[in-house]
Amino acid sequence: MKNKTKNLLIISLAPTILKDGKYWSYSPYVNEMDVWFKYADEQRILAPFSYPEDVLIKPFSTATIERYYIPFFAFNSLFNILKALLFMPFIVFQMIRAMAWADHIHLRCPANVSLVASFVQILFPWKNKSTKYAGNWDPNSNQPWTYRLQQAILRNTFLTQNMKVLVYGDWPGETANVYPFISATYYDSERVPLHAKNYSKELVFVFAGMLVPGKRPLMTIQFIEQLNKQGISSRLEMFGDGPLMSDMKTYVEEHSLGKHIILRGNQDKTIVKAALLDSHFNILLSKSEGWPKAVAEGMFFGCIPVATSVSCVGWMMGHGSRGIIVKPKLESAINEFIKVFNSADLNEMARCAMDWSQKYTFNRLEGDIKDVLNGTFESRI
Repeated sequence: MKNKTKNLLIISLAPTILKDGKYWSYSPYVNEMDVWFKYADEQRILAPFSYPEDVLIKPFSTATIERYYIPFFAFNSLFNILKALLFMPFIVFQMIRAMAWADHIHLRCPANVSLVASFVQILFPWKNKSTKYAGNWDPNSNQPWTYRLQQAILRNTFLTQNMKVLVYGDWPGETANVYPFISATYYDSERVPLHAKNYSKELVFVFAGMLVPGKRPLMTIQFIEQLNKQGISSRLEMFGDGPLMSDMKTYVEEHSLGKHIILRGNQDKTIVKAALLDSHFNILLSKSEGWPKAVAEGMFFGCIPVATSVSCVGWMMGHGSRGIIVKPKLESAINEFIKVFNSADLNEMARCAMDWSQKYTFNRLEGDIKDVLNGTFESRI
């Protein structure tokens, strides 16, 4: 193995907040960045120090992080565009300072900060670089123009040199600097054997995610409601919270679904894990996804995913060999689920799902990150 990267720079929208003498940020981001920092001698972050919304935060394990300050900015209104243009000379100056210091530049995309950084990195073609593109890389999907612009710059090997672009899923026809890259939640030690489940009794589904319109939590409840109406006894364990929680509670009460829909709210990882171990399916009827973490986590424990084919979901589910892919309309989704449910070998499907997901552990992710920083990474998808 090569020596550690000397100076590692992270450029991210995720706010880096000083609290109780430590730097804090968004918890899932911190979990991964602690691994990146482990393989560098010095670590610096360029990110806003504040954010207009509350986020789930935890402290970084690394105690020697330094920061480059930039203000939070956005392009979602005329006022914010004008404010961003006012700040832009300072933001670009900070990025040039930071990139000049770094031996390895790592961008976290897609975001407004990374959009600007994707232009500034062109000035440093000799530097080692990587990008974690955490959004939907699907070239045929409908996305904001700013995301499309970032993708165009990153995949352009003339403008973007010495860069490994790490994306979710395997997309044929991409440029040579784009690499499939899988995230992870669980460790090698958390692998479990498959236990055959009885699919002739009450079916138990798990939803784990934010209760926001993009995740379609109401449609998920209606999906379970319709299965019961059609004589397929089903129960939904719903984990997560968000702005739609009160709407979910109201719908469950007004339609007398209390025995079929259990709203658990935010729960510890161990409680969600126990639910996945005991459930038949995990369900995600999203409009859009980057890395559908809930799908991969359910598959890890032999939960068959029921999901819409957005982003890399269809690829993860083996295009139907290790999960049930449904249409984004409720009636079509119900019909497709029932068709597969009545015809497929569900325990074999669960085994295929588990075998695939258990290849991508946090231990493997750490090895991949180390290889990216060493310049030796080759995708093992």
